[in-house]
Amino acid sequence: MAGAIIENMSTKKLVIVGVILLLFQAFSFMVGGLIAPSPTNAIYYMASKCVDTVKHRQETKWFMPWGPHQCDKIQSFDDAMAKKIEANNIVFAIHIPLPHKEMSPWFQFIVVILQFDIAFKLYNQVEEGAMVTVDVGLAYRDDTISEWTEMARSFEQRKLNCNFTTAKTIDNEGRHYECDLLPLMEVGSVAHKYYLLNIRLPVNERKKINVGIGEIKDIQVVSIHQNGGFTKVWFAMKTFLTPSILIIMIWYWRRISLMSRPPVLLEKVILALGISMTFINIPVEWFSIGFNWTWMLLFGDIRQGIFYSMLLSFWIIFCGEHLMDQTERNRFSVYWKQVVPIVFGSFCLFIFDMCERGVQLTNPFYSIWASDVGTELAMAFIIVAGICACLYFLLLCFMVFQVFRNISGKRMSLPAMSKARRLHYEGLIFRFKFLMLVTLACAAMTVIFFIISQVSDGPWYWGEHTVQVNSAFFTGVYGMWNLYVFAIMFLYAPSHKRYGDEHSSAQCITGDAGGNSGEDIQLTTTITNLDGPSEIYKLAGKDAQE
Repeated sequence: MAGAIIENMSTKKLVIVGVILLLFQAFSFMVGGLIAPSPTNAIYYMASKCVDTVKHRQETKWFMPWGPHQCDKIQSFDDAMAKKIEANNIVFAIHIPLPHKEMSPWFQFIVVILQFDIAFKLYNQVEEGAMVTVDVGLAYRDDTISEWTEMARSFEQRKLNCNFTTAKTIDNEGRHYECDLLPLMEVGSVAHKYYLLNIRLPVNERKKINVGIGEIKDIQVVSIHQNGGFTKVWFAMKTFLTPSILIIMIWYWRRISLMSRPPVLLEKVILALGISMTFINIPVEWFSIGFNWTWMLLFGDIRQGIFYSMLLSFWIIFCGEHLMDQTERNRFSVYWKQVVPIVFGSFCLFIFDMCERGVQLTNPFYSIWASDVGTELAMAFIIVAGICACLYFLLLCFMVFQVFRNISGKRMSLPAMSKARRLHYEGLIFRFKFLMLVTLACAAMTVIFFIISQVSDGPWYWGEHTVQVNSAFFTGVYGMWNLYVFAIMFLYAPSHKRYGDEHSSAQCITGDAGGNSGEDIQLTTTITNLDGPSEIYKLAGKDAQE
């Protein structure tokens, strides 16, 4: 029976494999940096003020800001006052996209952000904690002549957070407040070519609806969607990487199955890691091009959460299996204190996602950030998630340090070995330490990516500071995950080389210089049925056959 490929492969071949993987890693960054455009695109709109001249409101009537059937418009609210038009009869209309443009399924999603232009008036100021109520409707069509079809309609409240930076005197009337951006809508698919937003600000002084919100002059809207070019590059990467990981996973498990001993815990976890990587790789997003599947964003988040759970659990078990005594190894129950918090954190991420994107499946205008309680919970959740990710990385660094210290203690027995065996084990230790350092680098990039992803989900909530994740970072980290999983399954697969008998490896580890039958082998000898996937696996154990 042979050891793992990481032990038996010659240094020359191992360096070639490492260089190839490094080139693919560089290529994954270059794909995002040189080929793919920015992941998202933001387009600014100024809402047109349409006048609803019908006394009795018609829910099926839609107001177009431009085109042959455009609405009756006014330039300002001064015109409305001059014409005695009530606020309830003014409709803010926004057509997405701009004239002579079309939306595309390649855009994947639409996020709409709202901003009010509010002028300061001494006797009509924005009150502290003012809530603005919007009556908003969304419609779509696929050509320029057909009627609009309603997609969603809702009454929503958003809290105004406006600051007036100059003195509140009559001389400064007409200056505008500085107001925070407000989330308005998120749609999980772009199945139609044209979208129309109609927004009303109903006023009811008796019910205190839209009272104390200042003098609104205009409404600006920012529409954010995924760039079609980035989507194509992303889909192409998934399509290429899916069979690559699937093939290496089948090859890896086939080699494990051919062994005379049953697979150990570490080998099973490596297989589970490959399965989770394949699950996140499968390019089911291709179906979103032809089907109006608004749940694809939520499904993508669930897949990524499962992969995060598996990857973080794998690193804990990977380090732990090289720390445990022989009697404690190969038992999943030993790691429950580390794995349970990871699973619980992933479950909390799922609940958080369901509270927003789950509700948005039926009401795209819902936002957890709309209320004070929701905002505080969301902010607290993001901060706690970031802190936990950092603490996890520190724990992983500590475990790697313990593994290195444990191996360093074992090296004290190397001088008692013959020169060939000593060089053999020094080579194994160097390879394993290098792999552990690569693991730490991958973990650091994953933690950074997780934190930035959580922050960039709502960039308009961070005041003047905006976090932008460029395409190279997306494609680079995604490529890194695949290459790391590929490398782990390849390097920890049983080697096809067979040397000596099973007793020779035990002699190597105990430092028995009398066993010379395996001194001239290339890198490693065999392992026993109970030891595990590699000699380093044995060597790192505290009581490994001592």
